[in-house]
Amino acid sequence: MLNPVGETFAGVESSLLDQHWRFAPCDERLAMALGRQHGLHDLAARILAGRGIDCGSAGSFLVPSLKTSLPDPFTLCDMENAALRIARAVESGEQIAIFADYDVDGATSAALWLRFLRELGCDPILYVPDRIGEGYGPNAPALLSLGQRGVKLVITVDCGVTAHESLEAAAKAGLSVVVVDHHQAEADLPMADAVVNPNRLDDTSGLGTLCAAGVCFLGLVAVNRTLRARGYYLLQWLDLVALGTVCDVVPLTGLNRVFVCQGLKVMAARGNMGLAALADVARATERLSAYHLGFLLGPRINAGGRVGKADLGARLLSCLSQVEAAGLAAELDQFNTDRRRIEADITSACLSLAEAAEADDPVLVLSGEDWHPGVVGIVAARVMEKFKRPVCVIGVSGGIGKASGRSRPGLDRATMIIAARRQGLLLKGGGHAMAAGFTVEAHRIDELRAFFRDSAGAHVPQRERLMIEGSLAVTGATLEVARIMETLGPFGAGHREPMLALLGCRIVKASVVGEKHVSCIVAAEQGGGSSLKAIAFRATSSALGATLLSSQGRIFHLAGRLGVDRWQGRELPKFEVLDAAVAT
Repeated sequence: MLNPVGETFAGVESSLLDQHWRFAPCDERLAMALGRQHGLHDLAARILAGRGIDCGSAGSFLVPSLKTSLPDPFTLCDMENAALRIARAVESGEQIAIFADYDVDGATSAALWLRFLRELGCDPILYVPDRIGEGYGPNAPALLSLGQRGVKLVITVDCGVTAHESLEAAAKAGLSVVVVDHHQAEADLPMADAVVNPNRLDDTSGLGTLCAAGVCFLGLVAVNRTLRARGYYLLQWLDLVALGTVCDVVPLTGLNRVFVCQGLKVMAARGNMGLAALADVARATERLSAYHLGFLLGPRINAGGRVGKADLGARLLSCLSQVEAAGLAAELDQFNTDRRRIEADITSACLSLAEAAEADDPVLVLSGEDWHPGVVGIVAARVMEKFKRPVCVIGVSGGIGKASGRSRPGLDRATMIIAARRQGLLLKGGGHAMAAGFTVEAHRIDELRAFFRDSAGAHVPQRERLMIEGSLAVTGATLEVARIMETLGPFGAGHREPMLALLGCRIVKASVVGEKHVSCIVAAEQGGGSSLKAIAFRATSSALGATLLSSQGRIFHLAGRLGVDRWQGRELPKFEVLDAAVAT
């Protein structure tokens, strides 16, 4: 260790991306104990210790097991009522409908219930609202139309906890509703037969980090127990739970980590025809990882709800025909291409607006006429990535703005939006701490911007810190160490890939590859030994990329992630560069 824990790392006060590098806190004695008891590499032991994993929990972390981690589903508020109502509908042959959100979490949640209920002999109806025509969540006309089709029970998944007026209308029409959601709830719950949501204010299950697919899986377990059914195997659908968990960006810790680890094993068998077809059109030929779920499969499923047909994702994930799966996957792949084009145009416009915004504005609120509401969330994430500030992107049409916001640690986006709605500034809104959406009248956008500024100013950190969890020399970044880093996965929100520093790297060669990526060959400062491939994604227009491209022979410290590059049967270590600093 070069520096005392928590202090400046390697003297980097201001990097190429204007970040202050610090050594992440770590109990060194715990790291040593982890290394001894579990036979861990020193670097892996230090990373786990820094993330609060002790000797008692390291075993279950390294070898996650659903058998020991799956909680009793009835610890969730209202789960017993939900299971009893659904079981009664199954036993009496009532027509059931699944009302789902149009994102990946909604699609995987819907597919879980569709597959489960079909196994029980039911023929459930799927309903996914159109993002533009109907908006998010249950709406009264749609629910009433389901009642006219003979539906007696509606299960809302990944939505419903704030749909008070719509669910009241359904209840008055004699329609039963079970809400299975995970979004932040208010004190007043909607009128329903049951509201299962670990983020209810009165829920003490401790499962608030689950995505909707995770809550739905526990719902399947609860109904299965209630019916005392034994004829099928619920674990076969953990691939859907894994996909929803990764793509909804919930913390990959605890039960979520177990769901993803076990789900990836199920996915490797390609038993879900829809997932297999989607992997094929995405050209994901190697064993799928959390990366593939989040960056290849998820965006294609989301594209249906964003710019295409809202129900395509759920239909794909629940279909039982290879021919149908291939057709749906190809359709989603094309919609994803369309989405990327639309997203690029709006992102360019937003970046220009953000450049012109006040430098000290803690929240960027960007709006434009006819921006497609299906991509505003992705655009918000792109802008936040560059400007390091919470962002709201609003697409306005007909005097109404539909928006999505992305936040940073320290600022709860959902709480702010709920507060704005209570102030009368929004027509509707809700979501998570880090991501949320809302609808606002166009003439109130400036007022909303001022509200966010006043609410957020004291809570947004003004200086970026990059926490370094460990360091290596170029010669130490071997394939063996890269494989060890992979064993600490799957990685995602709440359990990011370890941030490492490569010290004393000489830039041997740097060039532009693909779409604005900078590829480098680096070697040890003093020469000798093997070289290492490194890449900085989407970096050509940044200070990081420009400096690397013009610095052949110069010595840098690089910050980023060490992994394995697999290509045509070969494996080599690779380093993804996220920041750099001139070595002094």
